[in-house]
Amino acid sequence: MINRIASREEIALMLEWAAAEGWNPGLDDVDAFSQADPRGFFVREVDGAPIAAISVVNHGDDLAFLGLYLCQPEFRGQGHGYALWHHALAHAGGRTIGLDGVPAQEANYARSGFQRTGASIRYMLDLSGPPVAALDPVVDLGAAIALDRAVNCADREPFMKAWLTDTPTRRSFSLGRETLITLRQCREGAKIGPLIASNLDDAEVLVRGAAAHATGPVFLDIPDANPAAAALAARLGGVETFRTARMYRGTPPATNHTRLFGIATMELG
Repeated sequence: MINRIASREEIALMLEWAAAEGWNPGLDDVDAFSQADPRGFFVREVDGAPIAAISVVNHGDDLAFLGLYLCQPEFRGQGHGYALWHHALAHAGGRTIGLDGVPAQEANYARSGFQRTGASIRYMLDLSGPPVAALDPVVDLGAAIALDRAVNCADREPFMKAWLTDTPTRRSFSLGRETLITLRQCREGAKIGPLIASNLDDAEVLVRGAAAHATGPVFLDIPDANPAAAALAARLGGVETFRTARMYRGTPPATNHTRLFGIATMELG
């Protein structure tokens, strides 16, 4: 049994496992995830094959984010996931570690020092209605990365540089320097995130404009710390489909939740 860093192909496998669990990853997530922290994805190998996985992606010197904690069904309950968990957490060093975990596992995460700070809530939106004006593509990547840093109070430059670079299935837009939205096609429909805006009206314009490029239903993951994000979901006819407990081990970042209407991903924060 070996715990080791995952290859790019194994990161793709991790996302296949996530899809099998109903987590609905994006179609172009592999490269952006791996560029965020190439050494931040781990597998546990038994008899030469990976049977469990986890990511602990370091964002700068102060924050890491944990996700994709998975074990193949036939190997569950044997300690494989827990062994890999401890191996991967060491990658974060002294950084604060965040995660979005299903509430049923909250007590288990608490035993490893994680404390609940809120929730991330997924809504499927009803975007019927008149079209809105076309949005601007993100041209100034540096300004968009700086905006993400200012709102999330974390240096996520490698991740955001990859995430905000358009692909055939992921595009980013703005209404100016102080707004940002990314829409990515997933196995089912499309997800929005991040969504940064100064007010509810701008956030709605961003969602409606980006959704014009979506195929299938559109999902938005909001932080419950921003009441205006919940108001946005209600305005857009959102139906809650999933929620997680947002937890941190260490001092949580001082996120500006009044401007954060949607997190980027439940896997990398």
